[in-house]
Amino acid sequence: MTHSFIWLIAFVAIGGVIIRPFSVPEYVWAVAGAALLVVVGLLTPAESLAGVAKGSDVYLFLTGMMLLAETARSEKLFDWLAAHATKIANGSASRLFGLIYIVGIGVTVFLSNDATAVVLTPAVAAAVKAARVKNPLPYLFICAFIANAASFVLPISNPANLVIYGTHMPPLQTWLAQYSLPSLVSIAFTYVVLRFTQRSSLIESIETDITVPTLSAGGRLAILGIGSTALILLVSSALDVPLGLPTVITGILTSVLVLIRAKKSPWVVIKDVSWGVLPLVAGLFVLVEALIKTGLVETITAVLRTSIAHSVAETTWLSGIGLAVACNLVNNLPAGLIAGTVVQAGPVPEVVKSAILIGIDLGPNLSVTGSLATILWLVALRREGQVVSAWTFLKLGGLVMTIPLVLTLLTIWLYSLYV
Repeated sequence: MTHSFIWLIAFVAIGGVIIRPFSVPEYVWAVAGAALLVVVGLLTPAESLAGVAKGSDVYLFLTGMMLLAETARSEKLFDWLAAHATKIANGSASRLFGLIYIVGIGVTVFLSNDATAVVLTPAVAAAVKAARVKNPLPYLFICAFIANAASFVLPISNPANLVIYGTHMPPLQTWLAQYSLPSLVSIAFTYVVLRFTQRSSLIESIETDITVPTLSAGGRLAILGIGSTALILLVSSALDVPLGLPTVITGILTSVLVLIRAKKSPWVVIKDVSWGVLPLVAGLFVLVEALIKTGLVETITAVLRTSIAHSVAETTWLSGIGLAVACNLVNNLPAGLIAGTVVQAGPVPEVVKSAILIGIDLGPNLSVTGSLATILWLVALRREGQVVSAWTFLKLGGLVMTIPLVLTLLTIWLYSLYV
C-alpha cells in the first residue's frame, strides 16, 4: 500500500508538471509532490534531502547558464546578434531558418541543450522580430528541437549524458567514435522533417533594411563570458570534472564584470532569472528518490538483464524506443536518473547503453515537457509573449521526433554489427 501511495503522488505531481492545470507553474507541482511525500511519512526528511543533494551539480549548471543568458539579455547582446543574423539572411526566410539551425547546433554541442533553450531562444525571438516575419514559431521551434537532436555530439552537450554514464564516462575519443555518426543522422533528419513541416511559413520575404546596433562594452564582456564557459566546459569534460561548479563560477564572474562595467545594480539581472527551474529540478529528484524506494530500479534491472540475455538487438530497440516514450510521460530528468542507476548497476552492452542515451536525449522531442531543456524553452517563450500548446507541439513532435529516432537507433545498431 505504501508503494501505491508513492506512485500515486508521483503520478499526480509529474502530471501537474506536464499539464500545468490552472496555469500553476511547473515547480509548484514538483515541490508540492515532494513535500507531501515527507508530510505523510512516505519519505523521511533525510531521504528527501539526499534526493535534493543528488541534483547539486545540475542546480549549479543551470544557475550559471541562466545568469549568463540574463546578463547577455540585459546588455542587448541578443538584439545585436539578431540584427547580424537577419542581415546575413538577406531577405530569405529559408536562409534565416537554416542559419538559426546551424547556430543552434553550435550552442547545443559546446554549451549544452539547456543553454540552447536559455541563451538561443531570446536571440531568435529578437531576430525574427527584427526580420518582421509573420509567424515566428517555425524559427523558435528550432531552439526546442535542435536542443535535443544535437545533445549527444559531446558528453557536455546534455547533462543527461553525465547521468547515464556516471563515473564510467568513456574517453572523448571513444565517445566521438561511438556517437558522431548517430549525431549526424539525428541532426540532419531533424532538420529535414522540421524544414518540411514548416515549409509554408518559409516562402515569405523578410526585412532587409536592418540597422545593426552598437554593441556595448558589457555586451562584449558577455560574449567573452559565454565563449570562456564553452571552453571551460570542454576542458572539464575532457578531465572528467563535474560541470556545475565551473559553469556557475563563469556565470557569476561574467555577470559581476558586466554589471560593474555597465554600472548597473545586480537586481537588474537577478530579478529576471527564471529561478523556479531550480525547485522544479529539486522536486523531481525527490520524486525519483521515492520511486527508487518502491523497488523500481531492481525491477527494471532484472528485466533488462533478462532481455539482454534473450537478444541484444531486440533490447537495443526496445530500450531506445521505450525510454523515448518514458521521457514524455515523466520528463527525461527522472527517466534519465532511473536509467542511469540501472545502467551503472552492472555490465550492459555498449550498443544498449547508446540506445538508452539516445532515447533519453532525442526522445523528448515528442512533447513540451519531454526534457528540462524544452521546459526552459517554454519559460523563455512566455517571456517573449509566445505560447505553444501541448497539443500543437505534440502534433509536430510526432514527426520531428519519431523519424530521426528510428533512423538514429538504426545507425547505432548497424554500427554495432561492424565494430
